[in-house]
Amino acid sequence: MSLHLLKLCVGAASIADLESWIEETRLLHHRLGRPYRQMHTTRMVPRRMAEMTEESSLYWVIKGRIAARQRLEAIEPFTGEDGISRCQLVLEPVVIPVLGGPCRPFQGWRYLAATDAPPDVQNGVSAEMPESLRQELHGLGLL
Repeated sequence: MSLHLLKLCVGAASIADLESWIEETRLLHHRLGRPYRQMHTTRMVPRRMAEMTEESSLYWVIKGRIAARQRLEAIEPFTGEDGISRCQLVLEPVVIPVLGGPCRPFQGWRYLAATDAPPDVQNGVSAEMPESLRQELHGLGLL
């Protein structure tokens, strides 16, 4: 069973904001002639890294709700120039909306068991709805 990470997506007001930031970063790398890998640097290295598999994802909390996920391609620990251990979370640059619920603010990241992970939004009516409407209907138990 996979173990996932849960993290606040600071600065993003919606999934579209997150996708826009990813695309802008990809285009910048392209213009500079650099290969693009989407990475998120975090100060702590997951101690339970051995429990993470190819199915592990980073779930994003946007505006107080678990809203989306990205598959974790790799976790690369390193030591910065200041001697502090950090790690790069290498993410697949595809954002997958999920039917998540509310989530209180927290610092850093949290582990999320596969059994507690919210389901992906499936193709169909709910996938075509605006994100805010989909979240509201899910919160009311109608999706």
